[in-house]
Amino acid sequence: MTRQYRSPRRAQDAADTRRDILRAATELFSANGYARVTVAEIAKRAGVAPQTVYSSAGSKSEILHKIVSESIARTDAVSVTEAIRQTEGIAAAMTALAKGTRMGNESEQQVVEVLFAAIPAHEDGAALWAHSTGSYRLALRDTALHLQDKGLLRVDVERATDVLWFCFGFGAWRTLVKECGWSWDDAEKWLAQQAITTFTH
Repeated sequence: MTRQYRSPRRAQDAADTRRDILRAATELFSANGYARVTVAEIAKRAGVAPQTVYSSAGSKSEILHKIVSESIARTDAVSVTEAIRQTEGIAAAMTALAKGTRMGNESEQQVVEVLFAAIPAHEDGAALWAHSTGSYRLALRDTALHLQDKGLLRVDVERATDVLWFCFGFGAWRTLVKECGWSWDDAEKWLAQQAITTFTH
């Protein structure tokens, strides 16, 4: 038997091509909207043939899922959750959560905008939304569990998770920063204070 040889150079070239395709797609989805972008346009922006797009990154729908998945992977929910677990009170926990969710939303704001624009036009918008928000909501649920363990919750964990999503989910940050023109600093301080007030009154 002969062992199949895998060229490190070839693997790197394939990874670079995939990265270029996803970057091109993100830029086009952000500028023109998911529905109006074609695979041919993604290929042209990335400098490859359309068939290369399909073989490297998949269909347009699959490309969007990959963009969202990589965005989720870049956010450091584990570190944020660990920082919150070191807190002892509502104020400290909400301040840490505001900072952590701000970092994720600010660094990935282009992908968030692509997501909001794509949901109505996507072949399965509900599945895409669930995929995009699942790990985010789980991290918020971890915060609610921490508050419960500290004896700081007056509602059950599921209701607390919903409140945290209302205060710190994609929509909260997007409304204040994009739609209302607030700075990220102002939004972070205000959302933290709203959450503190909600859980202490």
